[in-house]
Amino acid sequence: MPILPLSPLLLLLILLPFDVISQPQNDQTTLLNLKRFWSNPPSLSHWNQSSNPCTWPEITCTATAITVISIPNKEIHGTVPPFICSLENLTYLDLNYNNFIGDFPTALYSCTNLQHLDLSQNFFVGRLPDDISRLSPELRYLNLFNNNFTGDIPVSISELSKLTSLLLPQNLFNGSFPEEIGYLNDLELLDLSFNDFTPSRLPPSFIKLKKLRSLYMAEANLIGEIPGNLSGMIALELLDLSHNNINGSIPSDLFTLKNLTEVYLYNTDLTGGIPDSIEAVKMKMIDLSGNKLTGQIPDGFGKFTSLTNLSLMFNQLSGGIPVSIGRLPSLRNIRIFENNLSGPLPPDFGRYSNLDIFEVNQNRFTGNLPENLCYNGKLIGLIVFNNSLSGEIPKALENCNSLRRFHVSGNRFSGAIPGGLWKASLLDTMIMSDNSFSGELPKELAPKLSTLKISNNRFTGHIPTGVSSWTSLRVFEASNNLLDGVLPQELTAIPYLETLLLDGNRFTGELPATIVSWSSLSALNLSKNQLTGQIPDSLGFLESLTILDLSRNDLSGQIPSQLGRRLVVLDLSDNNLNGIIPSQLNNGAFERSFLNNPGLCSDNPSLGLKSCRTRTRSSISTKFVVMIALIAVALLLLTVLMTRYVSIWYRRRKYGLDSNWKFTSFTKLNFTETLILPRLTENNVIGHGGSGKVYRIAVNRSGEYVAVKKISTKRDLDHRLEKEFLAEVDILSTIRHSNIVKLMGCISCDNSKLLVYEYLQNRSLDRWVHRKQAPSSDGLNGSVRHVVLDWPKRLHIALGAARGLSYMHHDCSPGVIHRDVKSSNVLLDSDFNAKIADFGLARILAQKSELNTMSTVAGSFGYMAPEYAHTIKVNEKIDVYSFGVILLELTTGREASNGTEHSSLAEWAWQHGLSGAPIVDVLDNEFKDLVYLNEMTSVFKLGLWCTSKLPTNRPSMKEVCQMLLRCSMAAGNGKNVADVADNIPLLKLENV
Repeated sequence: MPILPLSPLLLLLILLPFDVISQPQNDQTTLLNLKRFWSNPPSLSHWNQSSNPCTWPEITCTATAITVISIPNKEIHGTVPPFICSLENLTYLDLNYNNFIGDFPTALYSCTNLQHLDLSQNFFVGRLPDDISRLSPELRYLNLFNNNFTGDIPVSISELSKLTSLLLPQNLFNGSFPEEIGYLNDLELLDLSFNDFTPSRLPPSFIKLKKLRSLYMAEANLIGEIPGNLSGMIALELLDLSHNNINGSIPSDLFTLKNLTEVYLYNTDLTGGIPDSIEAVKMKMIDLSGNKLTGQIPDGFGKFTSLTNLSLMFNQLSGGIPVSIGRLPSLRNIRIFENNLSGPLPPDFGRYSNLDIFEVNQNRFTGNLPENLCYNGKLIGLIVFNNSLSGEIPKALENCNSLRRFHVSGNRFSGAIPGGLWKASLLDTMIMSDNSFSGELPKELAPKLSTLKISNNRFTGHIPTGVSSWTSLRVFEASNNLLDGVLPQELTAIPYLETLLLDGNRFTGELPATIVSWSSLSALNLSKNQLTGQIPDSLGFLESLTILDLSRNDLSGQIPSQLGRRLVVLDLSDNNLNGIIPSQLNNGAFERSFLNNPGLCSDNPSLGLKSCRTRTRSSISTKFVVMIALIAVALLLLTVLMTRYVSIWYRRRKYGLDSNWKFTSFTKLNFTETLILPRLTENNVIGHGGSGKVYRIAVNRSGEYVAVKKISTKRDLDHRLEKEFLAEVDILSTIRHSNIVKLMGCISCDNSKLLVYEYLQNRSLDRWVHRKQAPSSDGLNGSVRHVVLDWPKRLHIALGAARGLSYMHHDCSPGVIHRDVKSSNVLLDSDFNAKIADFGLARILAQKSELNTMSTVAGSFGYMAPEYAHTIKVNEKIDVYSFGVILLELTTGREASNGTEHSSLAEWAWQHGLSGAPIVDVLDNEFKDLVYLNEMTSVFKLGLWCTSKLPTNRPSMKEVCQMLLRCSMAAGNGKNVADVADNIPLLKLENV
């Protein structure tokens, strides 16, 4: 049969289905080529020839073509190839949270239909191309968040006229951003925050963005005033200009924006008053803290019926709090401390909302505490100290079982404490000092209460025998009350007690002869009571006791010989003690510790006691008596004339410090070198380093210490090294940050330097995390042995240390590189706030020939970044690496050198991370079964990121702070933080 020719219509019907089918087949080939180009990542193993790409979860198709590729967090590395744009209908490309490298992928210029492009959280570098406008003219969403782009943001980006979202935060931009961004008329979201732009004003053109809903420019190096006419931004919902150098006043029309819900202008330099014109009834968050705002809080704030958080602290506001603010139905947190506010507190606070944080401390408020603060049972923190509040504590607070912190010291409160308040189930801190409270102490305390301060009140009665049930108590300060009776034996059974101050009361009887616990007790003050009997020998065996004041009692007998083992401050004056001063106390460090005890004797003249030597009486001739008298007079005159010189000679000879000392202070101090030098004894040593010893020195009778680091050299410093040392001291003396240890002064001579720092009670982080069982270097067996540092405290410490390093790197001028970050150089105050210490001054003092020995300081192995070992051209990324090791220590509980037999912790952690094994396997056993697993996973992955082998792959400390803050905030809000972990890329082996 002959073959008949096909009609054109039939030919079309045959060919059309083939075209429709062939296009997805071509797209599948492109996708498989992509997979091969990216070295066949396991996360894309299901991309294969035998399956339909439209069924792959990362792909979205229309009837004729592939339009969406979404492959976030797939552990893909490499570059973006040009052939990706052969997917002609591609409109949506999401490559975020991977490990892409190289310059901005200009190959994407060929994706002419692209509307959504997300390249965030990768490792792209270099400048954005000047012709970035060649991206698709249909582009609406561009996200380059958290890469390593530098230089300027090109002007041509403003030619992408259909953009609705432009996100460029947390890069390394150090040039300018174009004011032409203000011409993007459809822009709804603009984020340029956390970049180190050249100092720039907020362009007036931005005010013309009438569709803009969110403007983020925190830490963008903004200067000058905020432009007026903010009312032109009619769609604005969120404004964040925090942490900049903005000055001037808040624009008068800011709060007239009817859609505005969140304003963050904290830590800028704004002045003047808060605008009175207020219409933003949708407002939820206001943070204007850390400025120089004056005037009153506007009455109009009471219109913000959706307001949940109001932060106005650290300003100079005056007047009262508008009554209407206390009636806001959504208000949860109010922080207005450290202002000049006055008048009564609005009585309705807490009555109409779920108030959880109420911080109005350090103002001038008067009147009563509002009755309804815990009306809805949500109050967590009640902080009103240092005001002039009066009356009694509201009875309603005794049912406030949500309360954790209760701090009302420095007011005029009176009356008894509501019984239930003592026992609030979650209460951790209770500070009521410096009021006129009365009543007796309770037999039962809150089970979690760790700090109880009630000094300078009118509490009466005995310490209850049930005091041994106060098992969580660490600090108990009850000085200057009317307490009486005998100190019960049960008081010594509180297991974790660190500070006990009961001075200035009416206690009688003898001290407990046997001490049941008190292994953590470091400060004991029982002075100004009516105690009798002898000092128990058991006090001399307390390993942590460093402060002991038993003065102004009626104690008798001899001083136990063991008492001088650890003491730094001792006062036994004004008692009836007798006998010889024990040898360990018989030195100038305790020169006023034994006065007014007629029965005591010592052969050390500096103690001011009678001599212990006895003489046989015999007849003495008148001539000899006269001669002795003349000699005595001569010696007396010589003593009067030479007292100062003899004292200095005695101290220097005794302690081996016979040099000309120069004392330079960097803050107002109430002591000089004459107090420090005699106390540089072995009893006061708390640490050893490669450069010398560290001492803890008491500087007054109130138990205040300083830490003194002694740096000695083998020979006198040459002129150059002396200048370098003084130059760095000068830099560090000007640093003032809450997460950096304060350098208070420097005492120097020809061959020694003494650096005087603030002393932090909880000492170094490594002691807490690693819980070493061997005696510590300072010989003090503190509570670190038997107290686990829980995860919330570890996260708090990590964030504090990160903020300190971030300040050094980004906010100091010039920036400071620490060079020796490690857990032993992270110190902790009594509230476990972290402070960075030891800035490597000893390295400057070392002679060139001694530099090799400086690198072998114990504890440094495991913290040094790889590049630090083979180049002297280092930057702040070596600190980031070391900090990452600390994060790994906090999450795993291992020491920095403890990986395997031949690897450090960082190397071991990377090997585990890249093996694909569950991260939970390496986390600290103390917390695996608790609710913090997601947070610990996030911080562990952040530790890996920080310890990347290549410095350019590590985050900045600003980025580290943001990640940790996100973990902390999520945890504080009770949210799951798994998404935070997902935001931290796990780099591939070739980058390690």
